[in-house]
Amino acid sequence: MLPTVKDLAELAHLFASEGDDLYVRWSRGPRIDLTETASSRDGLTGIELPGLSANSLRREPWWGERSVLLWLARRLYDYEHLRELRGPGVRPWVLRGREIARGPDNEPLVAGVEPLAWVADEVLQEARRLVDEQGSREWGPLDRRAHR
Repeated sequence: MLPTVKDLAELAHLFASEGDDLYVRWSRGPRIDLTETASSRDGLTGIELPGLSANSLRREPWWGERSVLLWLARRLYDYEHLRELRGPGVRPWVLRGREIARGPDNEPLVAGVEPLAWVADEVLQEARRLVDEQGSREWGPLDRRAHR
Protein backbone atom coordinates (compact mmCIF):
# COMPACT_ATOMS: atom_id res chain seq x y z
CA MET A 1 0.00 0.00 0.00
CA LEU A 2 1.30 3.42 -0.99
CA PRO A 3 1.77 5.89 1.91
CA THR A 4 0.19 9.36 1.76
CA VAL A 5 2.07 12.63 2.21
CA LYS A 6 -0.14 14.78 4.45
CA ASP A 7 1.55 18.22 4.34
CA LEU A 8 4.22 20.17 2.47
CA ALA A 9 6.77 19.55 5.22
CA GLU A 10 6.34 15.80 4.77
CA LEU A 11 6.67 16.18 1.00
CA ALA A 12 9.84 18.23 1.54
CA HIS A 13 11.19 15.48 3.80
CA LEU A 14 10.48 12.85 1.11
CA PHE A 15 12.12 15.13 -1.45
CA ALA A 16 15.22 15.56 0.75
CA SER A 17 15.53 11.87 1.60
CA GLU A 18 14.86 10.48 -1.89
CA GLY A 19 16.83 13.07 -3.85
CA ASP A 20 15.89 15.91 -6.15
CA ASP A 21 15.00 13.63 -9.05
CA LEU A 22 11.36 12.99 -8.17
CA TYR A 23 8.23 13.54 -10.23
CA VAL A 24 4.56 14.09 -9.56
CA ARG A 25 1.92 12.51 -11.78
CA TRP A 26 -1.78 13.34 -11.89
CA SER A 27 -3.73 10.17 -12.64
CA ARG A 28 -5.90 7.44 -11.14
CA GLY A 29 -2.74 5.93 -9.69
CA PRO A 30 0.14 3.58 -10.26
CA ARG A 31 -2.02 0.46 -10.28
CA ILE A 32 -3.69 1.72 -13.47
CA ASP A 33 -0.70 3.56 -14.94
CA LEU A 34 1.82 0.76 -14.56
CA THR A 35 0.19 -1.70 -16.90
CA GLU A 36 2.03 -3.47 -19.70
CA THR A 37 2.54 -0.32 -21.78
CA ALA A 38 3.09 2.22 -18.95
CA SER A 39 2.69 5.10 -21.37
CA SER A 40 0.66 8.26 -21.79
CA ARG A 41 -1.13 9.60 -24.84
CA ASP A 42 -0.90 13.01 -26.44
CA GLY A 43 -4.17 14.81 -25.69
CA LEU A 44 -4.28 16.54 -29.08
CA THR A 45 -3.47 13.66 -31.45
CA GLY A 46 -3.97 10.53 -29.35
CA ILE A 47 -0.46 9.32 -30.20
CA GLU A 48 0.97 6.90 -27.65
CA LEU A 49 4.00 8.42 -25.95
CA PRO A 50 7.11 6.39 -25.00
CA GLY A 51 6.61 6.85 -21.23
CA LEU A 52 4.37 8.27 -18.53
CA SER A 53 3.99 12.04 -18.54
CA ALA A 54 4.96 13.53 -15.20
CA ASN A 55 6.15 16.83 -13.78
CA SER A 56 9.58 17.14 -12.29
CA LEU A 57 9.96 18.27 -8.69
CA ARG A 58 13.69 18.91 -9.22
CA ARG A 59 14.85 22.30 -7.98
CA GLU A 60 16.66 24.32 -10.57
CA PRO A 61 20.02 25.87 -9.61
CA TRP A 62 18.67 29.40 -10.10
CA TRP A 63 16.22 28.79 -7.22
CA GLY A 64 19.19 28.97 -4.87
CA GLU A 65 18.47 28.75 -1.15
CA ARG A 66 14.85 29.88 -1.45
CA SER A 67 12.12 27.91 0.30
CA VAL A 68 11.83 24.26 -0.70
CA LEU A 69 8.22 24.38 0.50
CA LEU A 70 7.40 27.19 -1.94
CA TRP A 71 9.16 25.33 -4.77
CA LEU A 72 7.13 22.18 -4.14
CA ALA A 73 3.93 24.21 -3.64
CA ARG A 74 4.25 25.88 -7.02
CA ARG A 75 5.00 22.56 -8.76
CA LEU A 76 1.75 21.15 -7.36
CA TYR A 77 -0.20 24.35 -8.00
CA ASP A 78 0.98 24.55 -11.62
CA TYR A 79 -0.79 21.32 -12.55
CA GLU A 80 -3.68 21.01 -10.10
CA HIS A 81 -6.12 21.66 -12.95
CA LEU A 82 -5.25 18.19 -14.32
CA ARG A 83 -7.40 16.67 -11.59
CA GLU A 84 -10.53 18.31 -12.98
CA LEU A 85 -9.48 17.92 -16.60
CA ARG A 86 -8.78 14.18 -16.36
CA GLY A 87 -11.90 13.30 -14.37
CA PRO A 88 -13.02 11.43 -11.26
CA GLY A 89 -10.44 9.53 -9.24
CA VAL A 90 -7.49 11.58 -10.50
CA ARG A 91 -5.04 12.67 -7.83
CA PRO A 92 -1.34 13.41 -7.56
CA TRP A 93 1.27 10.85 -6.60
CA VAL A 94 5.02 11.08 -6.25
CA LEU A 95 7.33 8.75 -8.12
CA ARG A 96 10.93 8.12 -8.95
CA GLY A 97 11.66 7.40 -12.59
CA ARG A 98 14.06 7.81 -15.46
CA GLU A 99 13.34 10.51 -18.00
CA ILE A 100 13.48 8.94 -21.46
CA ALA A 101 11.95 11.67 -23.63
CA ARG A 102 9.96 14.90 -23.58
CA GLY A 103 6.27 15.10 -24.38
CA PRO A 104 4.46 17.54 -26.66
CA ASP A 105 4.19 20.11 -23.83
CA ASN A 106 7.89 19.61 -23.05
CA GLU A 107 6.97 17.55 -19.99
CA PRO A 108 9.22 14.69 -18.93
CA LEU A 109 8.20 11.22 -20.08
CA VAL A 110 9.44 8.69 -17.56
CA ALA A 111 10.06 4.94 -17.47
CA GLY A 112 11.24 2.61 -14.73
CA VAL A 113 8.65 4.16 -12.44
CA GLU A 114 8.75 3.49 -8.70
CA PRO A 115 5.68 4.88 -6.86
CA LEU A 116 6.60 6.56 -3.56
CA ALA A 117 3.50 8.28 -2.13
CA TRP A 118 0.07 9.74 -2.75
CA VAL A 119 -0.33 13.48 -2.14
CA ALA A 120 -3.27 14.32 0.16
CA ASP A 121 -5.80 17.05 -0.62
CA GLU A 122 -4.54 18.95 2.42
CA VAL A 123 -1.16 19.32 0.71
CA LEU A 124 -2.84 20.84 -2.33
CA GLN A 125 -4.75 23.29 -0.13
CA GLU A 126 -1.55 24.23 1.70
CA ALA A 127 0.25 24.68 -1.64
CA ARG A 128 -2.53 26.94 -2.93
CA ARG A 129 -2.39 29.07 0.24
CA LEU A 130 1.38 29.42 0.04
CA VAL A 131 1.29 30.42 -3.63
CA ASP A 132 -1.57 32.89 -3.03
CA GLU A 133 0.40 34.48 -0.17
CA GLN A 134 3.07 35.50 -2.69
CA GLY A 135 0.59 38.06 -4.07
CA SER A 136 1.75 37.82 -7.69
CA ARG A 137 -0.78 39.19 -10.18
CA GLU A 138 1.26 37.89 -13.12
CA TRP A 139 1.46 34.24 -12.17
CA GLY A 140 -1.04 31.40 -12.20
CA PRO A 141 -1.57 27.72 -13.04
CA LEU A 142 -0.52 26.24 -16.36
CA ASP A 143 -4.11 25.63 -17.46
CA ARG A 144 -4.69 26.06 -21.20
CA ARG A 145 -8.45 26.31 -20.67
CA ALA A 146 -7.96 29.66 -18.93
CA HIS A 147 -6.86 31.17 -22.25
CA ARG A 148 -9.94 30.31 -24.29
